[in-house]
Amino acid sequence: MNRQLIVRVATIALCIATPLAAQDSTSTNGSTSSDVLDQFPVGETLEFDAKYGLLKLGRAAMRVVGQDTVRGESTVHFQFVLSANALGIIRMHDVFDSWVGRNDFESRRFQQKFDEPGQKRTTSYEIFPDSGLYWQEGVDSSMTLSENPLDDAAFFYFVRTLDLVPGTRYEFDNYFRPDRNPVIIEVAERDTIDVPAGRFATVVVKPTIKGGGIFKEGADGRIWITDDDRRLIVQMKAKFGFGTVTLRLTDTDGLREETL
Repeated sequence: MNRQLIVRVATIALCIATPLAAQDSTSTNGSTSSDVLDQFPVGETLEFDAKYGLLKLGRAAMRVVGQDTVRGESTVHFQFVLSANALGIIRMHDVFDSWVGRNDFESRRFQQKFDEPGQKRTTSYEIFPDSGLYWQEGVDSSMTLSENPLDDAAFFYFVRTLDLVPGTRYEFDNYFRPDRNPVIIEVAERDTIDVPAGRFATVVVKPTIKGGGIFKEGADGRIWITDDDRRLIVQMKAKFGFGTVTLRLTDTDGLREETL
């Protein structure tokens, strides 16, 4: 097992090898709620294992960490964490933090922390939807921002607000870096699957990423999202020349009650 494979697992968990986009431009909009916390309560946690065939590579988690304030704006803090240990040789602990406006679901801040063999670094972005600019820490000049911007981690929560009806096709055009747009999301089918956390009725979503990457055309990348109003991500898969890598839901905490 080599370091390249572990890094690929990390990008699957984030659904990208290059950043994603967000915000529907060809079909219905996402959540109509004016408060992000109505859909994603503080404390909601989804935990996953990462496997390559029968080999367990590590674990991942998605969390709604809490409420926060960014430049006076009320925000919700999302976090994705990946911890991997392949055969006791390759180790990594990567953390992705996202702050989105509580009332508009637009990114205000995004941080990536990588702790891997030979690499320990942090990349931070300050995102200003009102001015149409974003800043990267360590870069002198500002850069043009997409409208209604979302970052990598926020995208996972945004897609859970969409009407996931089989046969629907979305074109996302609001990843905060304009050169990375668009991304196509197709809602493929309904499927009932078994994962360590239990049996779930799901909707299968197929993303296609501009410029290739984990979910490029031909990779057959898929995300399984529960077919209920909570829209929990329960599984992710993508194929490579060496086989299929899978993230499966193992445990949950802090979920809101399902609306009947």
